[in-house]
Formats: sequence, C-alpha cells, structure tokens
Amino acid sequence: MTSDRSTEKTAHEMHRTAYLADAHADALLWNRDLRVRQRRGHVDFVRLAEAGVRLQVFTVVSRGFPFIGGFPAFALAHGWPLGAIRSPWTRTLFQIDRLTSACASGAAVLATTPATLEAADRGGKLACVLGVEGGHAIEGRVERVGDLARRGVAFMGLTHLVPNELGGSSFPLRGRLGLTALGATVLEAMASHGLAVDVAHASPRLLRALLAQETARIFCSHTGVAALGPRWRNLDDAALRRIADRGGVVGIIFGTPYLGSRRLEAVADHLEHAVRVAGEEAVCLGSDFDGLVPLPSGMRDVTDLWKLTAILLDRGHPRAWIERILGLNLRRFLSEILGNLERRSAGRHDLANPPRPG
Repeated sequence: MTSDRSTEKTAHEMHRTAYLADAHADALLWNRDLRVRQRRGHVDFVRLAEAGVRLQVFTVVSRGFPFIGGFPAFALAHGWPLGAIRSPWTRTLFQIDRLTSACASGAAVLATTPATLEAADRGGKLACVLGVEGGHAIEGRVERVGDLARRGVAFMGLTHLVPNELGGSSFPLRGRLGLTALGATVLEAMASHGLAVDVAHASPRLLRALLAQETARIFCSHTGVAALGPRWRNLDDAALRRIADRGGVVGIIFGTPYLGSRRLEAVADHLEHAVRVAGEEAVCLGSDFDGLVPLPSGMRDVTDLWKLTAILLDRGHPRAWIERILGLNLRRFLSEILGNLERRSAGRHDLANPPRPG
C-alpha cells in the first residue's frame, strides 16, 4: 500500500469523525476479556475505540470445522467452563452472556434496540450487536428463536461450516442440501420475531431458497465477490443484486483466502465491485476479525483499518461514498432489524396482556 502523508492524515481524521461499523467478528470464540487491550487477536473494546469503530457485530460460533471437530477441546483450551461446552445451545448462551456481561460493565453498549444504538453513539461508546453463525445452535427447537430474540440477537445464519437439520452449507464437499422443512419453519419463526437471516455460509441451493422467500430480511455478514475470485463461499453478481433488492447489505470479508490476494488493495477491489453491482447503499465491511483467517499484508488488527480508508481515498472515491461503506449502510440496516425485534416483542407483549373491557 502506498499513500502520501496528506491521504494518511485524512484517513485518520475520518476515523475520528465518521461512523465506522463492521458486520462480523468472532472474538467471543476466544473467551478473552474484551474490556481490556489484548496482545492477541484482532479486536477488543480498546482497540476498536482506537480504530474509530462505533459499531461491532460479534458473532457466536458453536461448532467447529467439518472433518476436524474438536470444539470442546478448543473451548477447554481457551478457558471455557465445562458447563458451557456441553452442547451448541450452552455454547451459544455462554458467548451471549460473556458479551452481555462485558457491556454491562459500562465499557460498551449491547445494542438491542434502535434507541440503545443511538444512545451508544451519543455517549461516545462502542455499540455491540449479536449474531449467531449456524442454526444448529438451537438444536432443532424452534421456540429457541424467541429466546435468542429476547437476548437481543439481531440475526442468525441457518448454517455455518457444515450442513445441519435446517439446510446446506457452502463448505466444499459437504453436499448440496437446500432448505429443509424444519429450516422453513425456523425461517418463519425468525421472521415472526424480527431476526434477519445471514446467508454467508449458505449452500447454493439454500441461498436460492432464501433469496426467493419473502418472509425474512436477508443480508450477508462476510463474503467475497465471485467475479474477482470464485472461491467456495463468495457470492456471484446475481446474489449481490438480489440482496440489495431485498433491502439487505453485503459485508466484504478481509480474509485473504477469499480475496484471492494477500494485498490490502484486494479488499478495496471487492468493495468496489460489490458497489458497482449492488449499489453504494448495499455494501459494508464484514471483516471476519478473529475468525481463523489470515488478514491482508499490513493489517495486524482493527487498528490498521485506516489503511483501507486511505486506499479508498487514493482511488478518488468521494468522502460520502466511503462513509456509507465504512459504516452508515450497516448502521441503517441493523437499526431497521433492531426496530423489527422491538416491534415484534412489543406485539407479543400486547397479545399476552390484552386490554380489559371498559
């Protein structure tokens, strides 16, 4: 990456004033104290603040890579209590509770409504939003979608790295399963409670089914674009357009295996292509920080995010264009989703407590 000092100065200034947001980080997986600066990993509350990030999505991972397994051993090695690793559901609750507790200390705000999202911004604090990677987390119990909604989870992907009882995964050699009958029921429950559906790990058949349905909001938290690198999980132009048409946003991943290059400029390439196809209001950052994928050269952690901004400035993009990509698009989308969660919850409360006859 090459940029002159004036561009670097402008990039740093933007990171002090612009609204920066990222749609995907797996930091909860590592059971670190997010409230203090860590020497390992890519994000914590301190480094996110230094980078100027105002909204970070933290995703819950509860199952490991296919063919390898070993999630309980991984969790034990990283200090998880025994009770938290009995099942995908207990693993999910443990990570949600960890983030809830970290935010309760006052170091950040767990944003579960549009009001709390706005309050975090007014108070100069990081807003944290929860998502779940893989519907296997609910263990086939549809009522647990409501439990996730009540805990403030904004979205869930039906699948992660392996197929499950809800549908197929995009991971190589894992079959061609689409949307199952149970998956359709869970999808209806998600729409009913206001959760968005993350298609980041959907198989091609599952992706087509999700893009065709009209009941739930669709977005992609982290992906590359297939036009620049037809890797196993990158989205083609038709999917990018459909997500945009449905009012969703697409987060561009920083993981080099999906970018097709180790250069940070490749992230800008994928962002620019996604904008050309889906429009500048439908693209955001979806780093996959702390997600077991290598970052581009020159990016150690989130504090180097300004370098991507400098590249976009060097390429002549208007400041308003860059600010939409850096955070405003994701903030708008998540505010809408959190509003859906709040309205659905209020509606259920009203149904449970109907007014008495006068």
